[in-house]
Amino acid sequence: MKYTYLGRSGLKVSRLCLGTMNFGVDTEEKEAFKIMDAALDAGINFFDTANIYGWGENAGRTEEIIGRWFAQGGGRRERTVLATKFHGDMHDETDGPNRESGLSAYKLRRHLEGSLKRLQTDHIELYQMHHVDRNVSWDELWNGFQVARNQGKIGYVGASNFAGWDLAVAQGEAKARGILGLVSEQHKYNLLCRLPELEVLPAAQGLGIGVIPWSPLDGGLLAGNLNRGGAGKRSGDKARADKHAAQLTAYAALCDELGEREDVVSLAWLLANPAVTAPIIGVRTLEQFERSLRVVDVELDAATLARIDEIFPGPGGEAPRAYAW
Repeated sequence: MKYTYLGRSGLKVSRLCLGTMNFGVDTEEKEAFKIMDAALDAGINFFDTANIYGWGENAGRTEEIIGRWFAQGGGRRERTVLATKFHGDMHDETDGPNRESGLSAYKLRRHLEGSLKRLQTDHIELYQMHHVDRNVSWDELWNGFQVARNQGKIGYVGASNFAGWDLAVAQGEAKARGILGLVSEQHKYNLLCRLPELEVLPAAQGLGIGVIPWSPLDGGLLAGNLNRGGAGKRSGDKARADKHAAQLTAYAALCDELGEREDVVSLAWLLANPAVTAPIIGVRTLEQFERSLRVVDVELDAATLARIDEIFPGPGGEAPRAYAW
């Protein structure tokens, strides 16, 4: 396994991040345990989750599974760089309007305590805002995060689904307070979703924020599912596969020529971007996980990257040049 620093922090994380969104939903606990053990054995130390995973009335289930895995001991917790997120309605609260999604200091404290309990740990390395809440000031947010950091409950702060200007404002406010600010931004980024290249990626790179792509295979469309007679599990995936059929067919031919699977090339393309820290691999089975490991040994040359750009053209470069020329 290869490692890199998380943004401008001194924290080293693996170039692949294990996503746990399927645990307790599509992946039973016993299989989840096997996947997490295999991840540590393979050198993946970076695990991502969120308090709402499990979804709806089962929100929190995924964190509970990870907590029971940690409770087995064997150095599991000590070897894991743990990331979780908060923002959504946890459905188990009885405090009226404050159940609603958001990032208030009130929710930060309550949701952090809930995650710590479910995860059976006393600290979280990376505590992330799952979405933007522009109704909450950075005075409130940074003060709340600093309290949690001073208590030893969190190590670093990350964001998810932020616009480029949200990242800039967050870092400016942090700098004014003499604190580190954000070290990471989780963002949807893949060959079929290259819009972040306009502003989010260059903003993150310039501000010392590591980008953690989620949905790196776009729901399975970039994993070769089209050629295997499937197009993912979610409704609408078939229509999207039909829409991009010409691109996916050309991409499959390129991957065949390279002698690599589509999912491996898709992840390798992400790792070739200097703004990217680690894509999240949201596997459902141990077999899927084991297939994903090869990506860290695959390097795409300039000619291959150019051919991929021809198949999946981006937005035309970074802003403002892409807007003006």
